[in-house]
Amino acid sequence: MIYYRLPFSDSIFTVNENSGQQSVSFVSFDERETIDFYGKPEEISMKDFRDQPVFSDFLKTELLHFEEETSSDYQKKLEQVIQFIRQNHLPKLVISRRKLLSFEPEKINLSETFLNLCKSYPNAFVYFFIKDGKCWMGAFSELLGKFHPSTSEFETMSLAGTLANEESWSAKEIEEQKPVTDFIRNTLEKYSENVEQSATYDHISGNIKHLRTDFKAKIKPENLDEIISELHPTPAVCGIPKDFCKKAIETFEQHPRNFYAGYIKVETSESVQYFVNLRCAEFFSNAALIYVGGGITAESSTEKEWRETELKSEAILKNMSYGKRGE
Repeated sequence: MIYYRLPFSDSIFTVNENSGQQSVSFVSFDERETIDFYGKPEEISMKDFRDQPVFSDFLKTELLHFEEETSSDYQKKLEQVIQFIRQNHLPKLVISRRKLLSFEPEKINLSETFLNLCKSYPNAFVYFFIKDGKCWMGAFSELLGKFHPSTSEFETMSLAGTLANEESWSAKEIEEQKPVTDFIRNTLEKYSENVEQSATYDHISGNIKHLRTDFKAKIKPENLDEIISELHPTPAVCGIPKDFCKKAIETFEQHPRNFYAGYIKVETSESVQYFVNLRCAEFFSNAALIYVGGGITAESSTEKEWRETELKSEAILKNMSYGKRGE
């Protein structure tokens, strides 16, 4: 099953897998795993959605023997990462962690949690799926790409830097976003002679904000897949240079990212959209793993980076809907 809501929409869609038409695909960070949903998207009423609630005890897979990375462990690792960044003169390297949420003896109302995310993040792509023994849910508004077949126009954005809404931008966040913007512009200029770039502005996402720059370009339809392949993973979820940083991530991170920092492809008659899969969690019958990360630079503070990941985890944590066993 899958349910999703597009940004700035009140409609919830599901996919009844009854045709050969591919409509929604989840691609893992390393692009080695894909979960596809085939079928025409159908809108589902709020009443029908609520009348068939899905709880975590419906899930078949239990999380066993998981040891969460502590603040001390994470910060020690980031000290090594910062040293590595300085030695290799990297603008940025993105490092993630997994936060454990154990909900025994309670259970999670997955349906209500999904609706809470929809309400909290009106500008995000929000999804919830169960397939092949896996259950994931997330809400994030970064667009890897959007293609309009009728006009051949391609849109994307540079989104990086994170602060609580009430804080002011420092040189660290501004410098963190610049290489992301440069990477996207340079990539698009390979495929289009006219690349439009907006001014940089604040992008609000719940309790936090990011720096955002928008891009538009006319492209050839046959180049779409190649452009997406070049853009993923963006420096916002990986680092620069891309291939070097992907290998470094494998060295420093002891866990697979799975679908975290991968992307979601959604096809409709009007457009093909690709959403970056951040602010997401993997659910089990007894627990959830919340995936969070941050862009590390030579000037990063390990304590501040830990706090940033804790802040990001609240996107999921604050929207959890609990229920007692037996309900």
